[in-house]
Amino acid sequence: MGLVAIVTWLITAMVGIYLLYIWLSGGGLRQQSTKVTRFPTLLIFAHPVLAVSALICWVVYVLTLEPLFAWLSFGVLSASALLGFTMFTRWLGGGRHARGAEQRFPMVAVLLHGAVGVVTFVLVLLTAAIASGV
Repeated sequence: MGLVAIVTWLITAMVGIYLLYIWLSGGGLRQQSTKVTRFPTLLIFAHPVLAVSALICWVVYVLTLEPLFAWLSFGVLSASALLGFTMFTRWLGGGRHARGAEQRFPMVAVLLHGAVGVVTFVLVLLTAAIASGV
């Protein structure tokens, strides 16, 4: 299950990179000073930084089978997921929240990123629980 989680994680990351590219190319950073976007820069960049940090912990877990790294990965991934959920709810707000570069996000890409992210989250949780005998 650990390797399957890595695969789903990488799929999530690829779609996330695509969404970040759309946001940046649509002027997301330039819109920060004018408050056109409801996606603060810290939110936009903390989400993938946390996800990559969690992935690194997960790879260490897969290589060592040390449950501590599985739970550490899950904890950091949980923080990343909360930020991702925050962005998703703001994006869903439509006219009120999705006012800037995030209006250009394709629905399919957003849903795919979220769905595969949830699958990854569940796989990491289950694997960590099994690894520690919970």
